[in-house]
Amino acid sequence: MFTINELKTVHSKVKSGADYPAYVREIIKMGVTGYETYVEDGNTIYFGVNNYRIASGPKYDALVVNGKSDREAFKKDLKAHQESKTNFPRFCFDAAQSGVEKWVVNITAMTCTYFDKNEQILVVESIPA
Repeated sequence: MFTINELKTVHSKVKSGADYPAYVREIIKMGVTGYETYVEDGNTIYFGVNNYRIASGPKYDALVVNGKSDREAFKKDLKAHQESKTNFPRFCFDAAQSGVEKWVVNITAMTCTYFDKNEQILVVESIPA
């Protein structure tokens, strides 16, 4: 099964949202079936077959996630990130400001869903293969 170090190596190639589809293709080959990333500190829980799960632990100093979500502001920030206008740390900061608590990637459905602190869906995106 995959390890955090293997996932970190693959993730290190991602410089902006434009690199994301290639990242997903690589982790699928490794056996990842999905993951959840928490904006507060970047902790990501990866899932694999046979109930395999592994957590990355915090990746950066804690951010304060706004208790009031702003879907439209987040959509703009997400678009900017996907167009390589922001790096990953800036994207996480922007997401926290917009009230995004986490995003959940479902490899089977090839979707990435962004949730606020009330588990309300802010955005659902298809992941281009």
